[in-house]
Amino acid sequence: MKNTNPMRLWYKQPAQKWEEALPIGNGRLGGMVFGGIQQERIQLNEDTLWSGAPGDKTNEKAHQHLQTARNLIFKGKYAEAEELIESNMVGEDAEAYQPLGDLYIEHHLDEEPSSYIRELNLTTGVAKTEYVIGDTTFTREAFISEPNQVLAVRIQSNQQPIHITAHLHSLLCHRVEEIDHNKLIVHGRSPISVKVPEKIEYDDDRGLQFQIHLQATAEEGTIQIQNGKVEISNTHSVTLFLTAKTNFTTFDQEPDNNLENMKSECRKWIYKASEYTFESLKDSHIHDHNTLFNRVDIQLGNSKYSNQATDERLELYKQEKNDPELEALYFQYGRYLLITSSRPGTQPANLQGIWNPFIQPPWNSDYTTNINTEMNYWLAESCNLSECHEPLFSMIDDLSLSGEKTASELYGAKGWAVHHNVDLWRMSTPSSGQASWAFWPMAGAWLTSHLWERYQYTLDEQFLKEKAYPLMKGAAEFCFDWLIEGPDGYFVTIPSTSPENKFLTEDGESCSVSVASTMDMTLIRELFTNCIASSHILNIDEEFRHELENAVNRLFPFQVNEEGRLQEWYKDFPEHEPGHRHVSHLYGLYPGNQINEIKTPELVEAARKTLAYRLQNGGGHTGWSCAWLINLFARLHDHNQAYHYVQTLLARSTHPNLFDDHPPFQIDGNFGGTAGIVEMLLQSHLGKIELLPALPQNWPTGYVKGIKARGGFIVNIEWENGQLKLAEIQATAKGSLQVSYKNHSFIIEKEDGTTVSNAEAVEMNENESILIKSEGTS
Repeated sequence: MKNTNPMRLWYKQPAQKWEEALPIGNGRLGGMVFGGIQQERIQLNEDTLWSGAPGDKTNEKAHQHLQTARNLIFKGKYAEAEELIESNMVGEDAEAYQPLGDLYIEHHLDEEPSSYIRELNLTTGVAKTEYVIGDTTFTREAFISEPNQVLAVRIQSNQQPIHITAHLHSLLCHRVEEIDHNKLIVHGRSPISVKVPEKIEYDDDRGLQFQIHLQATAEEGTIQIQNGKVEISNTHSVTLFLTAKTNFTTFDQEPDNNLENMKSECRKWIYKASEYTFESLKDSHIHDHNTLFNRVDIQLGNSKYSNQATDERLELYKQEKNDPELEALYFQYGRYLLITSSRPGTQPANLQGIWNPFIQPPWNSDYTTNINTEMNYWLAESCNLSECHEPLFSMIDDLSLSGEKTASELYGAKGWAVHHNVDLWRMSTPSSGQASWAFWPMAGAWLTSHLWERYQYTLDEQFLKEKAYPLMKGAAEFCFDWLIEGPDGYFVTIPSTSPENKFLTEDGESCSVSVASTMDMTLIRELFTNCIASSHILNIDEEFRHELENAVNRLFPFQVNEEGRLQEWYKDFPEHEPGHRHVSHLYGLYPGNQINEIKTPELVEAARKTLAYRLQNGGGHTGWSCAWLINLFARLHDHNQAYHYVQTLLARSTHPNLFDDHPPFQIDGNFGGTAGIVEMLLQSHLGKIELLPALPQNWPTGYVKGIKARGGFIVNIEWENGQLKLAEIQATAKGSLQVSYKNHSFIIEKEDGTTVSNAEAVEMNENESILIKSEGTS
């Protein structure tokens, strides 16, 4: 079978398990399409359906133990301090993201199909299943519309009449209401707690409630309802519309008790959708999807496996690791997943995007803010999906409110602070468990780096003034108060952890609590520097700027040990797990920029040795950590290693539907992998655009079009035989451009045909373009 569309996933059989089903979504509603024959299943999610309710999880006694913990650490009694923290200063776990339900469509068929195909078209966001029985072709299409807020499913037959039964189910407490002859409504309630294994608690008075509305339409034939099921027969075309909503209002308010509001909203969406033909609804959906997806085009080379089904290609890739079209598909799949799981006005993409079939999902399918949530959005700006970044900014807004209480009551500090787990209710306090993950109040600093990145990519001063800087300042105020002067005169954080990692004390005990982890100090240095720059740009807050400038110069610096590796802690402790999956001390290399070849070449070499040591001991073994390695090696200009981990991510950590296999499924590996491929082709973190900084030999000829660079630029790059052929750079804002390409010279040509030396900075106006041609290319 010839593959006429390289941007699709396709299969010769239905999904047998969830990780083979195909994801669709509009940021708010998500669906996993199985493509069954006798029975289709579309597993459903709604992004505000979580366990729990608004509430305060502050550990009231925590603050009184802070000074004791600090004293123990300064005395070198790290294990005692850790025991004190875990006994008195951690808190409760986050709530869990919940499954909404399932739409089942039973096809009353007497024969098995003679041919079958199911696919997900990334360019349209439409999942399609088609099979032939006898002389009849049955076609089923499904998509979730952002403009119309419905799941639309159409089943067609070109000859034999259709006979189907559709019904809804949910793992949560629910009842089904029958309306007229063609409508079903599921009324359900989310658990108040799912924290204890095998114990799911409901509360009749608290927690979220939800509704699922299903309506069937057909131009001919019969539609009737029996026993909670809609039966449609004697027609050649059936359309099902489904939508859902919870009674969630805001993170700090109780859900809306007036359930009529929820019902009327669902009715409105269904009614509006049903006024359109399926084709016009689909056209509207595709147009909306295309406005985002079609901004970027990529070609990394041709493949001899173009006509193989996606799961077959993946198995072949595990053996040969040579399929540049599959790698390009994986790149665009990451963009597709962000488009379908994160839209303005929705919740941010969580650990599983928006797709989750479990009441007790792995790690609660929450927002894990010590790497995973941030990795979800590494691709947003560079891959030209700025709008998809908005839900994260909205969550940061919320966290600045809940985190203000956390900073004040736990640490006696101004500003706002967040720890490593966040949920719908914007929990900002420590979770329960070990200090190595639970006691880490630095998530606010990391999250706000995304606000600065947005400004860097757009140069939008209004965004910087009204949104980014106030939030960055609040995070910086906390960090400023959290720092204390250590015995050697440096400002340090204490107690300090490096996310989820541990060291060995002099007594051989594994421990996570000490002083001034490299991660802490790197994040604070970056945040203070960004606030200082913002203050200059906006010409505000001079006094606060001076305070930060003085503090930056006194922050505990990077340390390199006797083996030449970057230290993870303020002392060169032996590592409890030398191959640990987190490489938090390398944040300054990526996603930060403090470790770079221009200002800190010695730290670049230390980072290189650190990576080598970590990998020699088994590091990078999870999907997301493998994705981080792609980005780190790209920053090191190590094209061989960067590409090796692209191959590893696909071959070792990818499910048949191309979901990242942590294991189990966790979507950050998809997003981090896409970001890493961009980083191999374009970098802009040092005040200039660097073309093809880590181009691997396996992509000798290709192009990428529509990716973004800091400074407000959109970039198209073409290369041939491993060399730059042409680059076109368009300015979206007035500014100055500097470009580099390895050690090669090149020609910069302006729109009017004049050329400038490539050593010069090129001043560009908004919407102005330049062409770059390599002198070394024939």
